[in-house]
Amino acid sequence: MTRKLFLLVLALALASAVAVSAQSAQDEAQYAGLDMDLSGITIKMANIGGGQYEAMYDAISVFEEATGATVEIVALLDGFAIDQKMKVDFATGAADYDVSWDHTSFVAQYTPFLLPLQDYFSEEELAPFSPAILDAATIDGNLYLIPRHADISPIHYRADLYNDEAIAAAYMEATGEELTVPSTLEQIDRQARFFVDNGHAALGYTLAGKEEALTGRFYEMHFASGGSLFDENYEPTFNDEIGVAVAELLAGWYADGIIPSDTTSLLWDGVAQYFCNNDVAIKLEWYGWYAYFQDADSCAVAGNFGLARGFTGLSVGGDAVRPSGWAGAHAFSVPATAPNPQAGVQLIKFLSSERVAYEEAQLGFLPTRGDVWDRVIADASGADNPLDRERLELARIQVGEDFKTPPLIAEWIPFSNIFYPHLQAIILGDVSAQEGLDAAAAETREMMADAGY
Repeated sequence: MTRKLFLLVLALALASAVAVSAQSAQDEAQYAGLDMDLSGITIKMANIGGGQYEAMYDAISVFEEATGATVEIVALLDGFAIDQKMKVDFATGAADYDVSWDHTSFVAQYTPFLLPLQDYFSEEELAPFSPAILDAATIDGNLYLIPRHADISPIHYRADLYNDEAIAAAYMEATGEELTVPSTLEQIDRQARFFVDNGHAALGYTLAGKEEALTGRFYEMHFASGGSLFDENYEPTFNDEIGVAVAELLAGWYADGIIPSDTTSLLWDGVAQYFCNNDVAIKLEWYGWYAYFQDADSCAVAGNFGLARGFTGLSVGGDAVRPSGWAGAHAFSVPATAPNPQAGVQLIKFLSSERVAYEEAQLGFLPTRGDVWDRVIADASGADNPLDRERLELARIQVGEDFKTPPLIAEWIPFSNIFYPHLQAIILGDVSAQEGLDAAAAETREMMADAGY
């Protein structure tokens, strides 16, 4: 080979290597928020902590090195504790941090104390995020949070019950219907009763039965059935025909042993344990429990369940029925009193970037960015269990299309504290559905009037 030919080949090889390297870099998930010199600035952050929530914060050193900023984490608390801290800090003017935790279910109570963010983020920067979540975070035209990760509930069902030909034949004989994974609340009712009455499952359904968890599940069944908790003037409407039908369904399930006898004592871990034990035929459950349910060392249901999109509600709602999808998203906000709001925004851009969000999604959290969904679904394409990928594809649809927050009012939790004891009394059979909901509506109406509605 001549020297000239050798040099030509070498040049082509180098060019090819550079091109491959550039393409490889382009294919990698990218950071954001590193394009501003923040030398000498200390950014304070109060956020949610505990367990896997804190893994994200390990990436902050990358932000500090690239921007010159120092990030001081002033609080890492569980969701309810950080909410209480923020309420106190906002009320007393003590919110001297630049980035705060937020959540789509809580943001409405914070808005007087938050910095609107729409002028800090371009359309291009917001484009990857779920439009449904951004809509839920926009109040009176102002965007108050940037989402971090989300959760929503699909139907979980025991696969063995739906794969058994004898059970299917018996169901056809009993109901005149094919036994298929349910898509409506009426189908769930019929199937849950059939499975319990014929000894195929100890329980037909489960749901959390106290506090905001119970309020939320009623809300979900109610809006899926075409109902609304309040009208446009914030007058309570949950004691309408639809609300009564939902409450009577729950009371009937309790009276007939379709749901557990300790339902009104259960929160998320308790209802999850029933499904883990392989005791429950069908239920709505958060995606966040998936890894636990698939752990054969912990759960009898491991390898024996499937997932489906949430149900549409009771037919009493007519054309207004829609898929269930009570959902929430953890997020970041900037307090209005932040000493360094622009620096806080830069940190939020970093923590919500494709790269950091992808790393968190690998821990099992549901992403809120379309580009991260593309990556985690591709990662799951070679999974040994096809449900690993199906779960993600289904969750992407639900987060993108079915995501619905509670009413965006500061009084959501005070309302829940009024409402759920009345619903518990209905479930236990202490009062009729109409009587209990009417009483809850009267108290709610008084509370809303006191709040200025």
